Amino acid sequence: MRLLNKKALVTGASRGIGKAIGERFLAEGAELWGLSAGEPADLAGRIAGAGGKLHWISADLGDTNAVEGIIEAVQKEAGGFDILVNNAGVTKDGLSFRMSIADFQKVLDVNLTSAFIIARTVGREMIRKRSGSIINMSSVVGLHGNGGQANYAASKAGLIGITKSLAREMASRGVRVNALAPGFIESDMTAAMSEEAKGKMMEIIPLKRSGKPEDIASAALFLASGDSSYITGQVLSVDGGMFI
Repeated sequence: MRLLNKKALVTGASRGIGKAIGERFLAEGAELWGLSAGEPADLAGRIAGAGGKLHWISADLGDTNAVEGIIEAVQKEAGGFDILVNNAGVTKDGLSFRMSIADFQKVLDVNLTSAFIIARTVGREMIRKRSGSIINMSSVVGLHGNGGQANYAASKAGLIGITKSLAREMASRGVRVNALAPGFIESDMTAAMSEEAKGKMMEIIPLKRSGKPEDIASAALFLASGDSSYITGQVLSVDGGMFI
């Protein structure tokens, strides 16, 4: 129970990586506030199974003007957070010369601007308490780029810059800030890929398998817990060795 009596806010918690992280945190004793644009189909069952330790907030993180007020209200209700996982994200893929400014901006609003606003808002209270762990969900795309994802790559690279800057600002107050960079992880998006495309991806992954959301949840647990108490400002790639 490495997160016993800890309060955690996880964005994008309704499915995939966010859901896996939330479930792992609950299993480790945390009280979880899950935030997402939509509610998961099994929300009632999840709340019942969590024994009152799961709270749900529906919010559109694309509305950057409203984000700070939403998070301030949630934080007041929770009494502050010990852990923040900025996981919410969207994609609007397309070749750069065809990509609309609206699609470019939408991805930055959700993936980068809202993440910064949330980290700043939650971080203020962590600084006051002189403890806390912030985990920003970047991507190997933010480290290495990817054709057809200039907006997504920019948002995830920006998260790395924010992570390192906040880590420097908050370290003297006992707050750690790190990032995770997942690789090819099983998701709704990868499930739609052809077998041929998946096969080509396996060829460049030394471990010869795709990652699972649970692999990212284990890394998030490490960064959230006291096991990583001397680690801040780092980007941990969880990619099966894709970019050794």
